[in-house]
Amino acid sequence: MAKKILIVDDEAHIRMLIEQTLEELEDDGVEFLTAENGQDALEIISEEKPQLVFLDVMMPKMNGMEVCRKVKQELALSDVYIVLLTAKGQEIDRLKGQEVGADVYMTKPFNPETILTKARTVLGLP
Repeated sequence: MAKKILIVDDEAHIRMLIEQTLEELEDDGVEFLTAENGQDALEIISEEKPQLVFLDVMMPKMNGMEVCRKVKQELALSDVYIVLLTAKGQEIDRLKGQEVGADVYMTKPFNPETILTKARTVLGLP
């Protein structure tokens, strides 16, 4: 089964930055999916079941917290690993992220190396 990563951010340059950071994973057969809002993200997650989702918190239509809550609690997709990405680094935001079921909470600007390492770990790649 192909490994899939979904990158969700309403800013195209951030989606591109994350994809470029992870592009070497394509050699391992990883497929990239992208969405620019929470609603699209939810549809893609339901249909494609990516193993890993990099999910921006502040987005139009449906924010990342809501997407995460729906995926983890309503759809009960516990095997979808969600990394919430946000510019807000306060402890209260982190706690909200944990409440909705995020596996990891990362603040922007993020370290590309951290993203790549996390992706390799989650997907079980060397």
